[in-house]
Amino acid sequence: MPPSSPPAPANDALIPIAPDRRVFRFGDHASLWFSLGVGLLVMQVGAYLMPALSPREALAAIVAGSLIGAGLLGWVAKIGCDSGLASAGLMHAVYGRAFAGLPIGLNIVQLTGWGAFELVVMRDATVAIGRQAGAMGGAHWPVLATLLWGGMVMLLLSGSMVQLVRRLIARVALPLVVLSLLWLSWQFVSLAQAQGFATLWTRPGAGGMGVLPALDLVIAMPISWLPLVADYARHGTSGRSALRGTWLGYALANLWCYALGVLVALTLPSQDLVTALLLAQGGLIALSLILIDEVDNAYGDAYSGAVSAHSLLPRWGVRRWGMAMAALCTALALVLPMHSLEPFLLLLSSVFVPLFGVILGRLAFGAPVQQALAKARRVEWLPVGLWIAGIACYHGLPRVLPALGAALPTLCLCFALAFLTRPGRR
Repeated sequence: MPPSSPPAPANDALIPIAPDRRVFRFGDHASLWFSLGVGLLVMQVGAYLMPALSPREALAAIVAGSLIGAGLLGWVAKIGCDSGLASAGLMHAVYGRAFAGLPIGLNIVQLTGWGAFELVVMRDATVAIGRQAGAMGGAHWPVLATLLWGGMVMLLLSGSMVQLVRRLIARVALPLVVLSLLWLSWQFVSLAQAQGFATLWTRPGAGGMGVLPALDLVIAMPISWLPLVADYARHGTSGRSALRGTWLGYALANLWCYALGVLVALTLPSQDLVTALLLAQGGLIALSLILIDEVDNAYGDAYSGAVSAHSLLPRWGVRRWGMAMAALCTALALVLPMHSLEPFLLLLSSVFVPLFGVILGRLAFGAPVQQALAKARRVEWLPVGLWIAGIACYHGLPRVLPALGAALPTLCLCFALAFLTRPGRR
C-alpha cells in the first residue's frame, strides 16, 4: 500500500472557537479595546480638527463619532463572538471562499502598513523623549529604537494572546495608561484655565472643515479596527458582553484621546503633539507610559495580520505568521518613508468601510453565520457587487456632496442594500 499523505493542517481562522476555549468576559473586552483605542496617533488626528472647527463643533463630532464608530466595532464583535469565527471567516461567509482571498489579502497589506506606521510613531516619540532628557542625539538612535520596539512586538507574539489580554493589559498596562491620561488631562485643563477657558471654549472655527467631514475623521479610527475585532471577540463567552465591552472600552478611549488632542491644539497651537505633551509637568513620564501602551496597537495589527495570513496559508500557524508579520513591519519601518505613505494607507483603509457595511447587512440580527460559511460558493457575486459599488460611493460622495462626509453614508447604504437582498429575507 502507498504511504498515506499527512493530513492537511487545520485552518483555525475558519473553524469556530470551541466553547471551552472562550474566556473573555465584559472586563476583558473593555480593557482590551480601551487599551487599543489609546494612542498618540489618535491624539494627533484629534489635533487636526483645530483650528478649522470651534471647540464646541469639535466636541460634538468627537462624541458622536466615538459612539457610532465604537458601536460598529461592538456590533462586529458580537457577530464574531456568536459565530466563533475570525474576521477572515466572516469574509468567507459573505463574499465566497475563493473571492474572500482578495479582501483578506488587502487586509494583510493594510495591517502590515499600519503596524510599520505604529513602530515609526513609537520610534519618533522615543527619540523625542530621549532628546528631551539630553540623550539619543546620534543618528543611529532611530534605528535602534525601531529595532527595540519591533523586538518587543515579536516577543509578545511568541506568547499567548489570551494571556496577554487578561494579565498584561487588564492588570498592568490599563491602570498605568489611565493614570497617564488623567495626569495629562489635568495639566492641559489647568493650562486652558490659565489662558482663559471661556475664551478658548467660545473661539470660532477658522473654516475649511465641516462638522460631518470631521465626524468622518473621528469615525475613521474605530473603523480602521473593523477587520480585526472578530479575531479577538471570538474568544468571548457572550455576544452581548463582547458588544458592550468593546463599545464602552473603545468609545471612552477614542473620546478621551481625541478630546485631549483638541485641548493640546487649543492651548499650544504652535507645537507638535509629542513636544507639547513633553512640555507638561510630568509629561515625560506620562508620555513614556502611553508609549509603552502603544505597543499593543502594533501587536494588534501583527496578530490579526497573522490570523488572516493563516486563513489563506494554514500550513503556518498563527504564532509563526505573527513573528513573520512583526519582522516585516520592523523592516518596513526602517526603510520606507512611512509619513509620506499615510495617505495611501488611509486610501487602502477606505475599502473596509463598504466591505463591513455589506458584512453587517448580511450577518447581523441573528443570521446563521456558520451555515452561511458552510454554504458559501466560490464567489458570492451580489455582495461583491455591493462592495465595489460602495467603494465607488465612498470616493464619489466627497466630490458631489463634500459637506456630507463619506464613511457614514457609504456604510449605511451598503448595510441597507445588503440587508434587503440577503438570502431568506421576504
